[in-house]
Amino acid sequence: SLYFPRNGPMNINHYANKKSAAESMLDIALLMANASQLKAVMEQGPSFSFYIPLIILISLSLTLQVMVGVLLIFLVKYDLNNPAKHGKLDFLNNLATGLVFIIVVVNIFITAFGVQKPTTAKANATRNC
Repeated sequence: SLYFPRNGPMNINHYANKKSAAESMLDIALLMANASQLKAVMEQGPSFSFYIPLIILISLSLTLQVMVGVLLIFLVKYDLNNPAKHGKLDFLNNLATGLVFIIVVVNIFITAFGVQKPTTAKANATRNC
């Protein structure tokens, strides 16, 4: 092919490892964002109207992200060229995909409830007075 030159057959393990590494980097980025959101909610304190729901949702998201991270580590360790492992790998891959979907839905609710930095909320209240 003109755009994708190949030097022999595609190495499925190499492809899967690169895919898992990319997913892991995205997982880490979301993990850091959720940790920052948790800090902002905790700084606002229990007087914030959605304090408890946000604490629960962010904690759930963080927990699921750690689980997906562990799953990705296991997925990288298996040899995709071994047909005996295909069933287990397919199950783990489907599980990781399902968990990622749940993480996305949870984060949509986190965004809907709105996490504001305390300084931003105070500044807006001051400007509106």
